[in-house]
Amino acid sequence: MRYAAIDTGSNAVRLLIADIIQNDGNITFKKNTLVRVPLRLGDDAFLDKHISDKKADDLVKTMAAFKNLMDVYKVSDYMACATSAMREAKNGPELIKRIKQEANLDLEIIHGEVEAGIIYASHIGVDLDESKTYLYIDVGGGSTELSLFANGEQIASQSFNIGTIRILDNQDKDETWREMQDFVRKHTKPYKIIYGVGTGGNINKLFKLSDEKDGEPLSYIKLKSLYNYLSSYSLKDRINVLKLNQDRADVIIPACEIYTTVMKWANIKSIYVPSVGMADGIIQTLIEKNLLKKN
Repeated sequence: MRYAAIDTGSNAVRLLIADIIQNDGNITFKKNTLVRVPLRLGDDAFLDKHISDKKADDLVKTMAAFKNLMDVYKVSDYMACATSAMREAKNGPELIKRIKQEANLDLEIIHGEVEAGIIYASHIGVDLDESKTYLYIDVGGGSTELSLFANGEQIASQSFNIGTIRILDNQDKDETWREMQDFVRKHTKPYKIIYGVGTGGNINKLFKLSDEKDGEPLSYIKLKSLYNYLSSYSLKDRINVLKLNQDRADVIIPACEIYTTVMKWANIKSIYVPSVGMADGIIQTLIEKNLLKKN
């Protein structure tokens, strides 16, 4: 059995096809195929509140290609979600209808809180100590989702319109930064020691650059020094010398800024970086939906 997840983000659009493994009542999944297309929908959505004809055409073609791949892989269920960029684009609903007509694919625009819930459905805390307190930080192109967990339970969760593409386009607002700071300080104040859990493509890349061992946390000091190291290179040199992909080389700097800022506010000394994200959460959501159906 195979499921598919489509994550239509502000920076890139991803398709994850996963094999579902059932063993003695336990259901897990193994990643089979991952396709990533850097469409940068956020550049249009955050500046013009409208997805341009060119990017709309590219998105429809991408969705049609994803649908064809899902058919070839004989996917039995899928879920396609659109996040911050499509939430802000006034022609988002119109584009959803066009994708349904031309690609025969159901794409849903989801709210920030739903997005946060899907990310945490990926069971990224499964190996973490439930007696400890964790602040989950997911940074995307258009939004940052924060969730605080203590003793294995969610204490607070909120989505903020601060993201890498938004910062690059100077569309992040001081008041939103203040709201995020107030959220972090208010909810983390009762806890003496808090650990970070970071998700998203940028924090995964930063973790690889840090040379830390898998499963080990990344310290705030090391993340800050990585930020200074990457910032010392021009965009061109981050691509040519550091060998970063073009669509990663620019967004990694504001991403690092968001992670370090939130960690500083919460007095977090280290952050765990499990290699999961929105697409993993969608697969897990499908597993839970279909399990509930059977029960």
